[in-house]
Amino acid sequence: MSDHDSFMAHLPPDASTTVLVVGAGPSGLMLACNLVRYGIPVVILDDRPDKTSTGKADGMQPKTIETFKQLRLADPLLCNGVRVYDISFWESTENTPLHRKGRQIHYPDHLVGAADPYILLAHQGMIEQVLIEDIEARGVRVTRNSRFVSCSRSPEGNQLIVTYEDLSTRTEKTISAEYLVGCDGARSKVRDFIPDAKLEGEMTNASWGVLDGVIDTDFPDLWSKVAVRSHSVGSILWIPRERNMTRLYVELSSTEVERVDKTKATPEYAMALARKAMAPFRLEWKSIEWFGNYVVGQRVASHFNDKEMQIFIAGDAGHCHSALAAQGANTSMHDSFNLAWKLNLVCRGLAKKSLLATYEEERRKIAMDLIRFDAEHCNAFEQGEAALAKNFDDNIRFISGVGAEYSKGLLTKLQSDKPSVGALRPGALLVPAKVTRYIDANPVDIQLDIPMLGQFRIYVLVPDILSMKNFLDAFFDRLKDPKSVLGRVSALAQQSFNEKPRGKAASDEYVQPQRYTTVSHLFTLSLVTKSWKSDFELSDLPDVMQQSRWTMYLDDADEKPCTDNWVGKLDSDQAAIINVRPDGYVGSLSLWREKEGDRAADWVEEYYCSFLI
Repeated sequence: MSDHDSFMAHLPPDASTTVLVVGAGPSGLMLACNLVRYGIPVVILDDRPDKTSTGKADGMQPKTIETFKQLRLADPLLCNGVRVYDISFWESTENTPLHRKGRQIHYPDHLVGAADPYILLAHQGMIEQVLIEDIEARGVRVTRNSRFVSCSRSPEGNQLIVTYEDLSTRTEKTISAEYLVGCDGARSKVRDFIPDAKLEGEMTNASWGVLDGVIDTDFPDLWSKVAVRSHSVGSILWIPRERNMTRLYVELSSTEVERVDKTKATPEYAMALARKAMAPFRLEWKSIEWFGNYVVGQRVASHFNDKEMQIFIAGDAGHCHSALAAQGANTSMHDSFNLAWKLNLVCRGLAKKSLLATYEEERRKIAMDLIRFDAEHCNAFEQGEAALAKNFDDNIRFISGVGAEYSKGLLTKLQSDKPSVGALRPGALLVPAKVTRYIDANPVDIQLDIPMLGQFRIYVLVPDILSMKNFLDAFFDRLKDPKSVLGRVSALAQQSFNEKPRGKAASDEYVQPQRYTTVSHLFTLSLVTKSWKSDFELSDLPDVMQQSRWTMYLDDADEKPCTDNWVGKLDSDQAAIINVRPDGYVGSLSLWREKEGDRAADWVEEYYCSFLI
């Protein structure tokens, strides 16, 4: 019996689940991976017999690398992928042969500040495999050869009845679910069941051929990312790939001319254009692993979910654009990363259903930002090196993923009347910083150290522990009070996770997740101080911080202290409090004085009571 047949045996006609995911590409697998880890029942349907074998998406941006590190899934990709740190620009004109016009660092630190300042190149199947292995290690498999057909509501209206076709037996089956998420690409069938959720935007005449293969060439920048502008042919983008391969994006037709005939969209035609553009350099292929063709369009769905907030779309189902800036899989996976923790809290009865409305608000905003950037980026390719270099500089934070930011909303509060002057701001990601973990003296990246368990993080930054003892006692005493918002919802979370525990894998033994759930399954408390380790003991701290010993950090590990970087220099009688969402985005932050512990607790509670039960 095949894996598919074995798994299908566990899906009878009246099967049910909490979340049904359609599509096992990067977006669908990222969603399922997180939900399975959170302990939410998931079924994943995919119409393909197996994962992607070659080609398709290939570039992981710095923010996506960070996300995989937070999930403890980055190592295989970092080991086998190719890292690209720079980009060079080449050009030919009617009067000058092909020559290098310039070279620059891809992600300059002063513009981006990413902990991993490179693109990681690994074909889509490698990314899928990492996520599939993690899902399977927790007891869930992708249901293959299963094509989504339709969706309807149960007579009671609280369940969705999904019909799908088992392609191996040509029979239709049904499964009920509380939520349906379409991660099924630009031609999404799930999108059809969200009223008025059509893709809106422009299709262009620009057509590109994409070749993955092993190249034989004397071109000197083979192992850099290269943008080529040829006066006779058009544009070419070179990208190094894993296993000694190179990907070439070859412009088959531009926006200004008639779209290339589909019969010409072949590997041979793309190779002929590339050879002409790269003359006088030699360009031959030892092998070709994959060829694709796409027509550039910039379109965004008018809605990412239905009014009842039971049907959602993510990834290419919600936004389409060019592949030139390696944004597709990255943006798609972060759609899912955003949705997963919100579904977890609502499914567990820990958050109001209004929390799910923030998914469309936040991710459609990012999609619109992406479409605007993509149109400018494609135009810059047409205009040549100077325009393209400027486009990179103007948009490099967004390209990296670090600059994908959310507007003011339910989860993102503007700075209070006590704002900071540091790099952190609500709606943006935590800025990378080095600290020393108190308990074992290990230097760590603070934005990576706490594993992704679906928890909020509450960081308290104090320059001096002893000077702020009254503040810390008052603040943490309030948070642990069973009658407080955090106390009540933590009790509900404890009951929920007792009944429906997180999905476990053998690899969790190396993460030790229980270190981060000692106080609450919903919140991790963290204290960061500039005090010397010899100045205090854990026993000097409030009991909830004694329980949170693995998230007690000394701010002494870098030339630029974490505190100064995040919120600016604090006085000895000041504290900064930062509420960080489960996806790593800052929700709110504020500064407080030594006697304001109770007021700071009120401020924290006000943030969480707006969306938690």
